[in-house]
Amino acid sequence: MLTGEYNHSIDSKGRLIIPAKFREILGDSFVITKGLDNCLFVYPDNEWKLFEEKLRTLPLTNKNARTFTRFFLGSAVEGVLDKQGRVLISSALRDFAGLEKEVVLVGVLDRVEIWDKAKWDESNAEVEANMDDIAGHMEELGLGI
Repeated sequence: MLTGEYNHSIDSKGRLIIPAKFREILGDSFVITKGLDNCLFVYPDNEWKLFEEKLRTLPLTNKNARTFTRFFLGSAVEGVLDKQGRVLISSALRDFAGLEKEVVLVGVLDRVEIWDKAKWDESNAEVEANMDDIAGHMEELGLGI
């Protein structure tokens, strides 16, 4: 399971160090794609395969399904670690997520999210201010705390 929050920097060539804890789970090869909330999603190969299988079940005749599938698959790239534990983030993905220098990597169960630090801080402040309301909605989804 991927959990935890780590602050790192992207170097001038677009490389990002993946924390050792995440490297253990992601392995040598993984997938990086656009995520929701203007961050990037990083999936271990086994989780990506499960996600792909779910996408295959969506009806081709449904426009939202086609758009959703395109969003994730069209931007997906294989992530490969170098000897220093860094991965190259493509300029297209960096632009999408607004990643310039300071980033936050967040473990979220089956994936890692990569956020621009300023966006993460802003989002986190909003979440903390509204957590009671958010928790109430989780009950509607079957997660009672």
